[in-house]
Amino acid sequence: MKLLTTEIKNKVLKSMERILDKNRAQLLQANKKDLDAFSKNDQAMYDRLLINDGKIDGMITAISQVHSQEDPINKIITNKTLENGLKVVNKTAPFGTIMIIYESRPDVTVEAAVLAFKANNKILLKGGKEAIFSNKILVDFWHQALKENDLSTDYIQLLTMDRKETQQFLKNPTEQLDLIVPRGGEKLIAFVKEYAKCAVLVSGRGNNFVYVDENADWEKSIAVILNAKTSKISACNAVDKILINSNIPDYPQKMSDLKDALKEKSVSIWVDSKAKDILKEAALITEESMWSEEFLAMKCCIGVVDATKEAIEKINMYSGGHSATIMTANNETASVFMEQVDCAAVYQNSSTRFTDGGQMGVGAELAISTDKLHHRGPLGLNELVTNKYYVYGDGHVRD
Repeated sequence: MKLLTTEIKNKVLKSMERILDKNRAQLLQANKKDLDAFSKNDQAMYDRLLINDGKIDGMITAISQVHSQEDPINKIITNKTLENGLKVVNKTAPFGTIMIIYESRPDVTVEAAVLAFKANNKILLKGGKEAIFSNKILVDFWHQALKENDLSTDYIQLLTMDRKETQQFLKNPTEQLDLIVPRGGEKLIAFVKEYAKCAVLVSGRGNNFVYVDENADWEKSIAVILNAKTSKISACNAVDKILINSNIPDYPQKMSDLKDALKEKSVSIWVDSKAKDILKEAALITEESMWSEEFLAMKCCIGVVDATKEAIEKINMYSGGHSATIMTANNETASVFMEQVDCAAVYQNSSTRFTDGGQMGVGAELAISTDKLHHRGPLGLNELVTNKYYVYGDGHVRD
């Protein structure tokens, strides 16, 4: 793939910023068509679908941040001259063509494209049908920005295929695919893995946990739980499961306090048998599979454990591998928890809502990867590259 100069890539981004800002009304009008056709029964998806001036500001900010970031391509990783005289240089390189499959969030159409383009990749955007009008106009804006700078619109393409057509495309792509990022639930991920012929990088479900240790500050714990559960239920970094150590001082009263705090925020509560002994009016978890669910709703599960080890085991068994928090003043306990919990992001005394590229200092993100290869956590600009070895010789042959 031809490497574009940093200057031309940044010019495209500045064009896109201007076009997006100038055509706000057009974008809002397109988004209204999507909203009018969508049922509000799924509040989480509706929230993701909605575009307003604040979200447009966020899109522009994401482009601006990527514009200001250093070009990640052609950077030297290692540079060695071997004893035999061979010079071996390892440099960052583009993936090539990236396909992202996502639902309902038109802002992904901006963030995914800006990151892929600055990292010198082509990107195929397979958004959900519920955001078709919003996505079409956003890709239109991208094409205007590319044309203004004498570049092909092939760099950023919108795919409008149904499920069967997508299946066929994955099995027999009409162009080379180098990486696919399915950004959604387990059914979407399984679908892509079944049919894809190239590398798949999973942006997994949330189903995040907060564990309140016996040495936790209770007021801070309540504040963190409420923020993580209620501030944005449509986010993959929201909390769904709460584990309480039974050895916490005033355990029965604190369980009651937690229930009241969640109820005040209109959160439905489900509990295990140990928690049920205290929270007698709460619904009992009867299906073990509930511990594995990502709710995307004002709903949570509360469980009781007797030790940190038990909490770690439960989280590793049921979480989506996204984020988990321990609330504790004991740094040694926190260290054990953070080392042994198998998630992309682990926290001490903090809301999981910070698992976000912008909040973690990464900038705009393509997704939150729950895979371990080739990167885990926010997929920012510097993570949308692979590498290539450049080897320079002078007639070298191997003995």
